[in-house]
Amino acid sequence: MTTTAEQLALAPEPKEDTTAGNYFVSNYPPFSFWQTEKTGDAFAALDRAPAPGTPLGIYLHIPFCRKRCHFCYFRVYTDKDSIQIKSYIEGAAKELELYAQRRFIDGRKPNFIYFGGGTPSYLSSDQLTWLTDKMKALLPWDEVEEVTFECEPGTLTEHKLKIIRDLGVTRLSLGVEHFDDHILEINGRAHLSKEIARAYEFARNQNFPQINIDLIAGMVEETTEKWHACVEKAVAMQPDSVTIYQMEIPYNTTIYKEMKANGKLVAPVADWVTKRGWVDYAFKKFEEAGYTVASAYTAVRNKAKTKFVYRDRLWQGADLIGLGVASFSHIGGTHFQNLDGFAQYLETVNTGKLPINRALTPTPQERLIREFILQLKLGSLSVEYFKQKFGADVVSEFAKPLQTLKEWGFLSVEGDRVKLSRDGLLQVDRLLHEFFLPQHRNARYT
Repeated sequence: MTTTAEQLALAPEPKEDTTAGNYFVSNYPPFSFWQTEKTGDAFAALDRAPAPGTPLGIYLHIPFCRKRCHFCYFRVYTDKDSIQIKSYIEGAAKELELYAQRRFIDGRKPNFIYFGGGTPSYLSSDQLTWLTDKMKALLPWDEVEEVTFECEPGTLTEHKLKIIRDLGVTRLSLGVEHFDDHILEINGRAHLSKEIARAYEFARNQNFPQINIDLIAGMVEETTEKWHACVEKAVAMQPDSVTIYQMEIPYNTTIYKEMKANGKLVAPVADWVTKRGWVDYAFKKFEEAGYTVASAYTAVRNKAKTKFVYRDRLWQGADLIGLGVASFSHIGGTHFQNLDGFAQYLETVNTGKLPINRALTPTPQERLIREFILQLKLGSLSVEYFKQKFGADVVSEFAKPLQTLKEWGFLSVEGDRVKLSRDGLLQVDRLLHEFFLPQHRNARYT
């Protein structure tokens, strides 16, 4: 019988340095396999009736920011004026109207809604009210279970937060990232620590059912001392939930561009072992304060009341309408992404056409892999769930990668549950590649 230390010795040496590329696994197969030639699959999916019982969600990308963070890889703009912003939200409403006419809606109402960015809170109160009124008129929100809204602290006032709460937002996600002003500044964040405290107090006064704060472990010039101080302040805030990501450097970030210009292969941030250690420290401190670790990235104060409907529905194959420039959708088993150019997106929707740019319809095996690896990020999943939905015994289907992770000391199978150890959970995104099909393993992710 091997000891845990001996099992860990069998695992391949992790790549210690942070190099350029995507670490976080958000979908499968990788986005680089989506093709413009397959957009017909998306339109075909829109004209089919939905599978019975499939939840419907809406994601709206608000691509405007006060500043672009140096680690940001999303499609965002810092140079748009009020006229351009108005034209964008009108275009997004028009896009939803085009979707509402397609057969896949079939009388369904959204179960969950997510305003992401960019910075949704960059919009004015009047713009937010106009936009959500339009959305509700097209697809009523009376059956919605969750409405999530991302915020940048420096864009929030007490009045705007009252408006956001009145819109029906149930989870406010505050992009804190850190509490140290120097780290915030050098990483390109638009806000400083004093704005965090003010925004959080205003938000608490509005009685949101759930307030989440985001943190990032391993930003430029992070130190163990500063991270411990950051965690201490986060715990003291007593948010309903905290989301902690490990810093990655995708190719379309400012940091990567500087690395490339200077001929550097290693990013100027902590290595992966250090970042995992910092997240583990944060989880332990939150656990000491009564929180429960609920996924590879989240800790929640009250597990019975605190939900992440958007995440859980997506990881179980829900339909999702992605509105806005570069947004991602998933309808009837087909994935697709919108055009990623601001002008082209608006021109297309304003001529009455959906702005779909590339698509992919996974095979049944790929759909099984997708749900399995995404749900594994929760730290534990049900074998019976996959038997009921896919008719598959995942313990047999994934026997080889499961055995590999067992030998490395990261995973166990206990009755109906496949479980990751804490060490496995902290590096789950690199472990998920063991379940990829051969053609997807060494390919570029995006």
